[in-house]
Amino acid sequence: MTTILETNRLVIRQFTFDDTAFVIELLNSAGWLKFIGDRHVKTEEDAKNYLLNGPMKSYQEYGFGLSLVELKSDKTPIGMCGLLKRDFLENPDIGYAFLPEFNGQGYAFEAANATIIYAKETLNLPNIMAIVNADNQLSIRVLEKIGMTFKEFFIYPGEEDKKLLFSNE
Repeated sequence: MTTILETNRLVIRQFTFDDTAFVIELLNSAGWLKFIGDRHVKTEEDAKNYLLNGPMKSYQEYGFGLSLVELKSDKTPIGMCGLLKRDFLENPDIGYAFLPEFNGQGYAFEAANATIIYAKETLNLPNIMAIVNADNQLSIRVLEKIGMTFKEFFIYPGEEDKKLLFSNE
């Protein structure tokens, strides 16, 4: 396992295939389904394909990707956070999601803030973006707290729903 970052309470590391049960749980949690959408990851095989074609592919192609966030104290996986490179955005964007029982405890801010610092200082990526649903107030507060500001409305290619595009530049 490759550790990318450590904060006071968290370890942020690359995903491995040992994380498939956690991936199934997170991607089917109420918050994920409401704010990110159904990725149809229901089985261990689905989770392996998600990891292989998502985070693991991104690590190889770009040197960054979504990573597992776990508690430093007991290695409990609580969420994911990291950077994504999308064809339709000029800069990488930050993404994060946590199991509902870990919301409201500052973990998203802690992981996202550390990820932004890592992007700037280690990866030399000064400009980071974020896409968020307009009704996801918790996520919007985290983005604002890490220094991002609303830039414009955004519609994913092939979709109709307006999202909010944030940037740290």
